[in-house]
Amino acid sequence: MSDVKKKPTFSSHLWMIYILSIILLGLIWYFEWKLGIVMTILLAVSFYYSIRTEQTLINETEKYISTLSHRIKKVGEEALLEMPIGILLFSEEYKIEWANPYMNRFAADDTLVGNSLNTLAEDLIAHIKENKDEYWFELEGYRFQAVIKKDERLLYLFDRTAQTEIENLYQNEQTVLAIIYLDNYEEITQNMDDTTKSQLNSKVTSVLNNWSHAYGFYLKRTSQDRFLAVGTKEILKKLEDSKFDILDEVRELNADQAQKNPVTLSIGIGVGNMPLPTLGETAQSGLDLALGRGGDQVAIKDETGKVRFYGGKTNPMEKRTRVRARVISHALKELIKESDNVIIMGHKAPDMDAFGAAIGILNIAKSNDVDGHIVYDPDDVNTGIQRLMRAIKQEEAIWQHFVEPEEAEDILTSRSLIVVVDTHKPAMVSNERLLQKAEFKVVIDHHRRGEDFIENPTLVYMEPYASSTAELVTELLEYQPKKLKLKMLEATALLAGIIVDTKSFTLRTGSRTFDAASYLRSKGADTVLVQRLMKEDLDVYIKRSKLIERAEIYRESIAISKAKKGERYGQILIAQAADTLLTMSGVNASFVICEREDDKIGISARSLGDVNVQIIMEKMNGGGHLTNAATQIEDTTIDDAEAFLKDILEEYFEGRESS
Repeated sequence: MSDVKKKPTFSSHLWMIYILSIILLGLIWYFEWKLGIVMTILLAVSFYYSIRTEQTLINETEKYISTLSHRIKKVGEEALLEMPIGILLFSEEYKIEWANPYMNRFAADDTLVGNSLNTLAEDLIAHIKENKDEYWFELEGYRFQAVIKKDERLLYLFDRTAQTEIENLYQNEQTVLAIIYLDNYEEITQNMDDTTKSQLNSKVTSVLNNWSHAYGFYLKRTSQDRFLAVGTKEILKKLEDSKFDILDEVRELNADQAQKNPVTLSIGIGVGNMPLPTLGETAQSGLDLALGRGGDQVAIKDETGKVRFYGGKTNPMEKRTRVRARVISHALKELIKESDNVIIMGHKAPDMDAFGAAIGILNIAKSNDVDGHIVYDPDDVNTGIQRLMRAIKQEEAIWQHFVEPEEAEDILTSRSLIVVVDTHKPAMVSNERLLQKAEFKVVIDHHRRGEDFIENPTLVYMEPYASSTAELVTELLEYQPKKLKLKMLEATALLAGIIVDTKSFTLRTGSRTFDAASYLRSKGADTVLVQRLMKEDLDVYIKRSKLIERAEIYRESIAISKAKKGERYGQILIAQAADTLLTMSGVNASFVICEREDDKIGISARSLGDVNVQIIMEKMNGGGHLTNAATQIEDTTIDDAEAFLKDILEEYFEGRESS
């Protein structure tokens, strides 16, 4: 505002009025001078009054503008200094040049000036350099959102503590549904009298009710072997912190029978922002996953499909009844009869179990008068399978049903039935494109179920208690039509699969394993031929011995062998080395780490049962059984793989020691 006083000014319409008035006054003076004198005086008074009024208005306007400008300046200063928003200016070296009083209250010496921005948050400078627009961090119990103006070297800091607390409250109060299932209730109670069964029911219900009261969730028994639980995400977090110790508590019930068949729980939990019906379906899907992995564990599944597992410390118990085998066999027969053909495939680099199971399914297809084909890649087999294939090529009736992966795609029709044996992971099958094209799929496997599973299978037969897939297929064969007799070579291939996976009936064997072996022997399985198929070359034996020689003992009872850099081994040899290490005195678990021929790092893991190698390998994107697991890792070195394994082992043992 200028200090020079301005002259009075009139608006244009007032000037026009005065000009017209003067012209009119002149006419009056001309015709009547006396009246002109009066009118002149009146016009002068009016003119003087207008000037005074206009000047007063101008002065008042100038005063108002001056006052308003001062107020705006004062408000701006107060907003900058008093507003509850942090404002920081920083230098090119990312040091604080100025901070408003709101932020200085977080300074140790009453001012933040001169300090690095990283005194607020460790990686704040890194985010500014990356041209990020905002960054969230915590400072002395407050949650801040930093709006970054890099060009102006300016930060606005908004306190979002209350907002974060509300968001956390919303997340913590999200509904969680759980379905709790007694895995082997029917198996345990079928020979109990009513009194003993009632006592067991009372024990289980009491333990679970005490558990629900301790953590504050709702629990309702819906059937003899099933419970429904409703809680919140906050309660679920507490349960995860406890590692679901309820599994161990329930397993200790019925102690007099615990050694032969303990009571175990499987729990499927659905969590996430989804409608209640979908949440229930997610919980049921989690339960199916837990049961597919052998039970005695918890599977937590969220809306993204990710799954977290707890438990799984015990081996799956063998089911004494064959009802499920008979039902599956009948369902498989109906599917085969309705198909144009049956295409059978196992996993890549098939072992005796996968190959023997495939031959068994081929026999089932032929027994139902449907053409069957086994997918066979001659470039992806080991020495034992090559010996078996030489014997098969002499049996034209069997050999004619083998096709290479590309040929299998040519014979696929809209009504073809794909049967996958000894794996349930799409990435591991011989030809993944067949799965994508086929409408009808069957999965037969004895491994514990993992997150990666073949989509939309028509029929699934997964029994982790079984020694091998060959054992499962042998039981299915017993309920098929007897039109076609099982050939000696077919029975031998199935028996070889059982013998290889059980390490000659020393691991994971139950009464049904021996029943299956007995059935195959009665059908002409040749044990001498099995031994010939399993013979190994001298150079393979020497290579395996070198691996075993490099073994070191870790944590007193864990044998870890790491091959030399540049030495490549096949997966079968790696597995054999792990098996051999497990036979050594004082070794409870073994891990063999090698560079594979496909440039991946392979790890085979074995255990006597005290260490759950399945959980350990799953954390390395692998899988398997409690006592038998493996993984393949890409884009890493053998040293990094060893360090990664040891980190996971430390985490595993620390979790066990703290539980």
